[in-house]
Amino acid sequence: MIEVVKAQGGGSAGGLAGGLAKRLTNSSGAAVMANPAAAPASETYDSIGQVGKKGKTGHRRTDALNQAGFVAAEKEITQWPGYEVTALHNLTGLARKLNLSSLHYKDESTRFTLKSFKALGGAYAVFRLIQQAIATSRGGTLMTPDQVIRGDRGIRDIVSQITVTCATDGNHGRSVAWGAQTFGCRCVIYVHASVSEGRAQAIADFGAEVVRLPGNYDESVRHAASQAQQHGWTVVSDTTYEGYRDIPIDVMHGYGVMSREIVRQLNDEPPTHVIVQAGVGAFAASVCAVFWLQWGAARPRFIVVEPERAACLFESGRTGQLTAIEGELDTVMAGLACGEVSPVAWEILANGINDFTTLADHHALEAMRVFAQPEGTDPVIVSGETGTTGLGLLMAAHESPTVWQALGLTQNARVLILGSEGDTDPDIYKEVVGKTAAQVLAGELSAASAAGAAGAAGAAGAASTASAYSRS
Repeated sequence: MIEVVKAQGGGSAGGLAGGLAKRLTNSSGAAVMANPAAAPASETYDSIGQVGKKGKTGHRRTDALNQAGFVAAEKEITQWPGYEVTALHNLTGLARKLNLSSLHYKDESTRFTLKSFKALGGAYAVFRLIQQAIATSRGGTLMTPDQVIRGDRGIRDIVSQITVTCATDGNHGRSVAWGAQTFGCRCVIYVHASVSEGRAQAIADFGAEVVRLPGNYDESVRHAASQAQQHGWTVVSDTTYEGYRDIPIDVMHGYGVMSREIVRQLNDEPPTHVIVQAGVGAFAASVCAVFWLQWGAARPRFIVVEPERAACLFESGRTGQLTAIEGELDTVMAGLACGEVSPVAWEILANGINDFTTLADHHALEAMRVFAQPEGTDPVIVSGETGTTGLGLLMAAHESPTVWQALGLTQNARVLILGSEGDTDPDIYKEVVGKTAAQVLAGELSAASAAGAAGAAGAAGAASTASAYSRS
């Protein structure tokens, strides 16, 4: 059963009962609530989770996300044309400014041509669907990505009969459309009222039919499912619902490629904290599962951040059960504007999250500008409004000693944040930052050139917005 609450402006922290309020720290633009159901460090990933107010036995986590699934996804995706490991930046300047031991940022702005980690999930699920359809018609042999792409007429005929569909805030739909174009099937994508024209057009550019609907994301999810049932299409979503589970699990295993890259880039040394943005929770669950499987008791403190007006995980943590939020879910972090947690993601996150947090829009927007005007020798980073939530939360915490302490942050903390997207809507990026991504990156190149000529380090310059997150 899913409890339903109304979305409220100013965050979902209000109205907590007395006992829960003791676990809540609220400051200007940020709220933190410790998860009373968080698994102890000693609990292994393959144990059965405890989900629900009464602590009843939940699902075994490995029935959802598991090592075999992550390995299989990585094997396929790393064969795709254009695959490259994305950068993990060591932001020494920002770490110093924020009084952290280290701060690493996984930069997904260069993931294939989609500028988002989402390229790993929806497209992988499309490939799996096509791969299995061909195997059914061709004696059970699973073809490689290259064999599907270069397939003969018979294979093309099989693939052309498939239509994939989904609802999207932007990036997931782009991934599904790109996967359909790459592997040869038809695609219909539904976008809701809050999706920008730029993001809708980016989906259409990959050959998808894009249909705009009134209402919010969750309403468009239900519409896509009904249209698929009516027309015999296949929904490729990252959220599960009654009778629909396998494809979202493929999506989440695809996301795991990013986290497995991080493990290697950190030389298998876990950070102390990881901050992960969440919409329906699929991305967060994937990250949580990979790190829990890899690092066990040494895994980092797992912090999930959501927009304060679209905090369905926060509300679910507050109530101890899946809780949906109704309303406009109005936030600039459009990719996170979701009112319902994916049930399969909750199977991982109900016990995997250590801290639920919410963030006001202005912190995410300010973080975009901070990344574009880096500290010291830190690289220029182009990040969209959902990619900056980790830095936004750190900036908000740095302004509030109580939030800082609630998250267990100290000068010895080694923090990982995830840049889930680049300028996936170039017009919005320019409006917020004041420059296009190309201009921002060109400035970095010019500064680097000038620094080389002058023999001066750190020519990128200190961010003019530093005072916004310097503790007074």
